[in-house]
Amino acid sequence: MGWRVAYGQWIIGILSLMVLLAGEVYASESDAKKREETKVLEILDCRYQQPDGGELASEWFPQDDLFRPLLADPKQPQFFALWQSTQSRFERTNANIGSIGVGENFGFYTRRTGCNGWQISLLTGIFAQFNLDTPNSELINIDFNVGVPLTWRYGNWSARLRFYHQSSHIGDEFLGANPGFQNIGLQYEEVDMIVSYDFLKWLRLYGGGAVMVNRQPARIDRNTAQWGFETRSPTPWGRSYLFGVLSNPILFSPLLTADFKSLEQQDWYINTNFLMGFDMARAGSFKRLRILFNFYHGYNPYGQFFYSQKTESFGAGAYFTF
Repeated sequence: MGWRVAYGQWIIGILSLMVLLAGEVYASESDAKKREETKVLEILDCRYQQPDGGELASEWFPQDDLFRPLLADPKQPQFFALWQSTQSRFERTNANIGSIGVGENFGFYTRRTGCNGWQISLLTGIFAQFNLDTPNSELINIDFNVGVPLTWRYGNWSARLRFYHQSSHIGDEFLGANPGFQNIGLQYEEVDMIVSYDFLKWLRLYGGGAVMVNRQPARIDRNTAQWGFETRSPTPWGRSYLFGVLSNPILFSPLLTADFKSLEQQDWYINTNFLMGFDMARAGSFKRLRILFNFYHGYNPYGQFFYSQKTESFGAGAYFTF
């Protein structure tokens, strides 16, 4: 249990440092200036805040989207680097796992009034896991996703409908170290839909499901249910000019989110992923950095391991939005 105590102390130390940085010049700013900076941030990105009104417009290659990404979904296309201390609940083994994600939704075309309307995009995602306890940090698995999402928003309601393909590949070094492992060559196409509602600018609830329309091997059950929540401060809790270096401050907001998935293949067992930490963004910028701490309990969400491997893990990572 010693590592759990050390992990808790590490979390408290990092959160304390972030709060100190966030509050560096907070007390010296006027309320009017804070409101103006917050307004600049809010009106730019329809994923997080919606401006009042607006004119009907069509746009190619929009910078933002109408549906906020599901941050706690392990298979959400996004950029992240995550360390996890993971225990396999069947084999009773422990390992330090490095997990990275590279991906994004690239907007092709949108037609909207303010933030109300629809958008079509292209999604690409790569998810890779490495065993950090081996001398060369052997690659365990890598998933490739590509697909087309259609997103929609009207007021506090938003939705995402997408069709995507996934192919999964086991690392050669992992296969060499585990000669008895059976590679099933997992790949599939899936249609999923999520509907989301925002309450009072600080709480978001969502839910939906997915159906595999084609899969290999064919014996895999098709259906998935998914739901979750996200809560964040409607206004930043702190801001920092980094000792006067920045003209626009970095705004800090606390964030707590959880995603739940239940698969027919797993007899509808509920897989749980919690993330908590801070969301950081420059006033007037689309770019965001999140430092988040993670707890996962359920079947391994990556590759063919979802088929049989139950895990429990604690970790921390950096998540990036561009």
